Amino acid sequence: MRLEKCWFCSSTVYPGHGIQFVRNDAKIFCFCRSKCHKNFKMKRNPRKVKWTKAYRRLHGKDMTQDSTFEFERKRNRPERYDRNLAENTLKAIKKIDKIRSDRASDHIKNRLKTGKVQRQKEARKQLELGIHLVKAPLALAQDSSLCLPKIKVNVSQAQTEENQPMED
Repeated sequence: MRLEKCWFCSSTVYPGHGIQFVRNDAKIFCFCRSKCHKNFKMKRNPRKVKWTKAYRRLHGKDMTQDSTFEFERKRNRPERYDRNLAENTLKAIKKIDKIRSDRASDHIKNRLKTGKVQRQKEARKQLELGIHLVKAPLALAQDSSLCLPKIKVNVSQAQTEENQPMED
């Protein structure tokens, strides 16, 4: 059973599903559904359509470089059936899927980490600006620990032509 990849969105096309389009130069394009086929006919670029794998990889939303992708390559050379080899291959597939899912979850966590830090900074800033809405002004004046600490910066004034007295 041969599993093809959709030319447009890179999803799996199972036997008996999807559409095949053969161009005049005998190039075969497989599509998983009519949505992909119609987008191809409209000459849309898969790297610019947000729901495709190409877009997600290009914009850093999916993993692009990983050693587990090497096992997914298309191989056209048939192999002689060996029961032990098939058994070991099935065991290896389970291990590789686990490794790939772990790495994908790590990739997502690292990608979302920057947004979390940014949201925390914005929340802190908003709290500092609107602390009077949370606590009464008199309570803030009495207990200075409720306010975020203010940073004092010493600024030295350099002598410039504007600060110097005019000479006659």
